[in-house]
Amino acid sequence: MTSGLRSAFNFGLLGGVVAWHACLVGMVESFSERRLIGETVELSYVWLVGIVLLIGYLKARNVQAPGIAVFHSIVSGATIGAALTLLALLTSVFNLRDIFPFASPRLVELLTLERGIADALGLLFPILGGAVLGAAAGGLALAPPIWRRTITVALLVTVLIGLLRDIFAAIVPRDVVSLIFTSRGLLPMGALVVFVVSGALTWLIGTFGLPGISTDASSASRSVATPWKYAYLGFGVLFLLTFPLWGKLFLSNVANFIGLYIIMALGLSLVIGFAGMLDLGFVAFFAIGAYTMAILTSPKIGTFTLTFWQALPFSMLFAFLSGVVLGLPVLRMRGDYLAIATLGFGEIIRILALSNFLKPYMGGAQGITSVARPEIAGFVISKPEPFYYIVLIGCVVAWFVAARLKHSRLGRAWMAIREDEDVAQAMGINRVETKLLAFAIGAILGGMSGAFFAGLVGSVVPKSFELLVSINVLAVIIVGGMGSLPGVLVGALVLVGLPELLREFAEYRMLVYGAVLVVMMLFRPEGLWPEAVRKRELHKDETSAPQRVTTSVTASTTPSVKD
Repeated sequence: MTSGLRSAFNFGLLGGVVAWHACLVGMVESFSERRLIGETVELSYVWLVGIVLLIGYLKARNVQAPGIAVFHSIVSGATIGAALTLLALLTSVFNLRDIFPFASPRLVELLTLERGIADALGLLFPILGGAVLGAAAGGLALAPPIWRRTITVALLVTVLIGLLRDIFAAIVPRDVVSLIFTSRGLLPMGALVVFVVSGALTWLIGTFGLPGISTDASSASRSVATPWKYAYLGFGVLFLLTFPLWGKLFLSNVANFIGLYIIMALGLSLVIGFAGMLDLGFVAFFAIGAYTMAILTSPKIGTFTLTFWQALPFSMLFAFLSGVVLGLPVLRMRGDYLAIATLGFGEIIRILALSNFLKPYMGGAQGITSVARPEIAGFVISKPEPFYYIVLIGCVVAWFVAARLKHSRLGRAWMAIREDEDVAQAMGINRVETKLLAFAIGAILGGMSGAFFAGLVGSVVPKSFELLVSINVLAVIIVGGMGSLPGVLVGALVLVGLPELLREFAEYRMLVYGAVLVVMMLFRPEGLWPEAVRKRELHKDETSAPQRVTTSVTASTTPSVKD
């Protein structure tokens, strides 16, 4: 019992450190200006509540007895609240602003619910609130999976719609907006409606599934075409084709960048997801495609005067050759060594683009401007709305290539190398050729994405091709699901689309980004839309535990030969 309480207290201390960090870097004070529901529920409180719920849930999940699990969650939540009360006292008594500029009187007001430390209720509020939220988190952890998923999805959807109020106001009729939203967030009744509707849909889909979509894992059932599947396909095509008409300029621009990352992620998925080779320099192919397009089409360079469509095959060709050049020296490398080598290749390309030696050809730090735009029947495509269709076609082509390769002889060879390279070679797979093809074909898609990027923006600069691009593409694959093609779409929407839509919090973008990745690795390490094989691998213990229990029970109840 003592060790369990100590563990609960330690969990609370961990949550307290996270909450202190959110307060002292200014997130709580900055987020207090953003209303989510009515005039009282602010984003700052939602952020702190989320920390308490997460810690309480993690603690309760590791305890078997229901009553003890809830009690431990209460202890963890109260500890986080006590840490926030202590922070409010320290901020009021001592001048911490010389070290922490955001340790301000406004922070004390937020932590004490506008009451200050002179009011006993204000000091007790974080502790009591933390205990109540801890109990709620413990109850959520003990709830059946379908209800746990329903409540979690409903809460997340409600918060997300409140955050995206301005986006919905621009695309939803005014009458609907006035019924659900205030000038800065959701109406209380609107929030309740969103919570109930999203929760009901989640429960219905989780309980009965989507109409026409079988839950049978056999390939035969998945391949059966039904009217419902055609209806879903038709709705998806209609949504994609009409998106720029109602999405307007901003959403079309966001969709373009999501599409570029989807193309890159599909290319990198061939290397990492299928062949199992960790490539941290994939941004190099993206840069090669973009710079090839710029050099061949920009009058600022003056060497070539090709059109966008004439230069596009060359961008993909040079990216393909670069993939071969990168693949040859690293064929014998694995794991961390391969990651370091590819990372160096990406940095080499960026430094070459910055160098004064190649400035007459690559523009140096200023980059290259006046890149040619796509032109169809005399119409120059320079705005995000029409360019969306070019990116959409590129995504469809990349998806088709990746899907066909995945189920081909070459795709199976990649997956064999991913599982065990030595065994694959012993079975007759040409390791050199197979690895080179993975690098080269993935590089083609990276080069195509870079060429589209240059045509969309109209210029290229070295700063657009930093290491962070490779990290983002890799994160899209991991969060979506390693080796999963639908996971690429989901990962790009979550890690590229949402940050672009929430530009108002750009100052804390990377901090939230890292927190989301940590939570993902804790709760869904297989990704949001994983492959069935990878999901079984990561949850092997969960699926095999009941079998071991059944075996032991059977063995104990079956008479032996001696009996």
